[in-house]
Amino acid sequence: MNTGVVSRRYAKALLAYVKAAGVENKVYEEVQAFSANFVNVPGLRHAVDNPVLDVRTKLNLLREAAGGKGVSKELLRFFSLVLEERREKFLQFMMWSYIDLYREDKNIVIGRLTTAVPAPKLAKKLEAISSEQRKGNVVIETKVDPALLGGYVFELAGYRMDASVANQLKRVEQQFIAKNRRIV
Repeated sequence: MNTGVVSRRYAKALLAYVKAAGVENKVYEEVQAFSANFVNVPGLRHAVDNPVLDVRTKLNLLREAAGGKGVSKELLRFFSLVLEERREKFLQFMMWSYIDLYREDKNIVIGRLTTAVPAPKLAKKLEAISSEQRKGNVVIETKVDPALLGGYVFELAGYRMDASVANQLKRVEQQFIAKNRRIV
């Protein structure tokens, strides 16, 4: 069975269910926390996929991964359904699909800003400009990469703007090599 199809269907069902209950924002935050824990804690995936563990134990693990005791009853009910139907191997993909569907529904676009040094003012400014241009919400994820030497690389909706010193030096080097080939 196709992982993407199953995951997408479950994610659509979850989104419709939590929208009807009016808790889609809370579930979105819980799903983000769960996805981060699922990636960062490799033992969690092994425990959830373990056929020896009973459903109750797995449900407790999933609750803790999504935020502990304060997890919404809607998400817990979803986890129960997934475990009852023995679809836990698709759970990570379901959560990623839910995040994508939620962002699509709320018109949220994720941008990535990579800088040589931390630049929170630049991130806020780019977020404001991008939100205004796209007429929607833009969330900028920042990353620091000293290899850029200076400047930044900004990616948003398939577009990339590379204003880094490393890229400029690379272009100068390529121009220098091209001109020297003509001389030789």
